[in-house]
Amino acid sequence: MGKQYLIVGGTTGIGKSLTDIITANGDKVIVASRSATERIESSDHVSVHDIDTTDSEADWSFLPEKLDGMAFCPGSINLKPFHRFKATDFEEDFRINLVGAVNAIQAALPALKKAEKASIVLFSTVAVQRGLNFHTSIAAAKGAVEGLTRSLSAELAPGIRVNAVALSLTETPMAERLLSNDSKKEAGNARHALKRFGQPEDIAEMAAFLIGGKSSWITGQIIGVDGGMGTVQNL
Repeated sequence: MGKQYLIVGGTTGIGKSLTDIITANGDKVIVASRSATERIESSDHVSVHDIDTTDSEADWSFLPEKLDGMAFCPGSINLKPFHRFKATDFEEDFRINLVGAVNAIQAALPALKKAEKASIVLFSTVAVQRGLNFHTSIAAAKGAVEGLTRSLSAELAPGIRVNAVALSLTETPMAERLLSNDSKKEAGNARHALKRFGQPEDIAEMAAFLIGGKSSWITGQIIGVDGGMGTVQNL
């Protein structure tokens, strides 16, 4: 029998690529996302469920008795000068990125604990470790996600591993306005040592590695998949 994974936000972008990788290996994916059924159809290997992860009272009864792993993919890109942010902007980014992840993990935890070995994958941003203009709100929210990753990895070991992928600019629907024309794409390429912005599959391949058994001795890590942005500067 194949394994079963929960992918929250598995209908577009990185989550969709991760779903495709997992199902291509013959395993099953439970996709949970807002308006999920409008964007992806159920199949033999994929079941689709609508849910608002920011709602602490959301109904997660569709989860199976056992899960071998989960990934929480939803995020936000709210970029502007600090003086233009309101407290509600920070609260919304925390709600989407941190509170949503907490709700999903707490809902899935009983099923994850029933697996012999399970894995949780979260997502962060290069902006947590490298100061970037206009990123104060999302960097703060994802910084909280990184803290959650490390603390949970200690609390849930050895049965459940917890890691996060910290990405840079990636061509997903969420980043569409940042790559909306050729000049923006050229600028996005130039900012990275590898001279290109990311594609969903770049991030999804690392997430698939972390959620699967081949990474069985890795936990508590924030792994940069960022075209070199976090560590390399070409002068």
